[in-house]
Amino acid sequence: MAAAAPGPVELGFAEEAPAWRLRSEQFPSKVGGRPAWLGLAELPGPGALACARCGRPLAFLLQVYAPLPGRDDAFHRSLFLFCCREPPCCAGLRVFRNQLPRNNAFYSYEPPSETEALGTECVCLQLKSGAHLCRVCGCLAPMTCSRCKQAHYCSKEHQTLDWRLGHKQACTQSDKIDHMVPDHNFLFPEFEIVTETEDEILPEVVEMEDYSEVTGSMGGIPEEELDSMAKHESKEDHIFQKFKSKIALEPEQTVFTG
Repeated sequence: MAAAAPGPVELGFAEEAPAWRLRSEQFPSKVGGRPAWLGLAELPGPGALACARCGRPLAFLLQVYAPLPGRDDAFHRSLFLFCCREPPCCAGLRVFRNQLPRNNAFYSYEPPSETEALGTECVCLQLKSGAHLCRVCGCLAPMTCSRCKQAHYCSKEHQTLDWRLGHKQACTQSDKIDHMVPDHNFLFPEFEIVTETEDEILPEVVEMEDYSEVTGSMGGIPEEELDSMAKHESKEDHIFQKFKSKIALEPEQTVFTG
């Protein structure tokens, strides 16, 4: 059986965008900020979003809107990537998939509007399903401030952080709590991921450019040392070099998908 032809390669570039473009109802692909949850119910809880190594809450890194053509149950589909940013850990990558049919309880059947809607300037801390989100990270928040009963958190760590950075003063001002969300220095900078299809390029040209770069940078290495290095090259080394050659064509790309 003949192998299926590879599909087009999509390159993602991080670009600045107004806040309303990065909300759930716009089905965004984005880096940083709070996650723009697709499904507004049955979100991953604190246990699923804790680093397996250090136990601290994972930080939202990026999401990609990736619907599956021909699948009614995945007309809307997003992939969410979280990571631990606590040194020296900086591990614990975790991916979640969220998908919905076109006819669902949360979004219009029609495509979203391309203009900003009124009332989209404040941080969204409660979903249409009624679920509350953490003031620090934007994830599911089962914990509540025992004093004001209006601030919600995913973990004790984030409640402590918010208390220290402003909620201690705002706690008694119930009419301002949702509008007084400080910068906790926990979220990554937020950008929209704009995708473009990779331009066609002849593999021979890439290989020639790579060869020139290697020969130019290794001209002063003794022949014996080069032979020793070649003997230790693995299959993974060749794959990684091929990947580097591919992304070198568009060095500013954020996401590389096929």
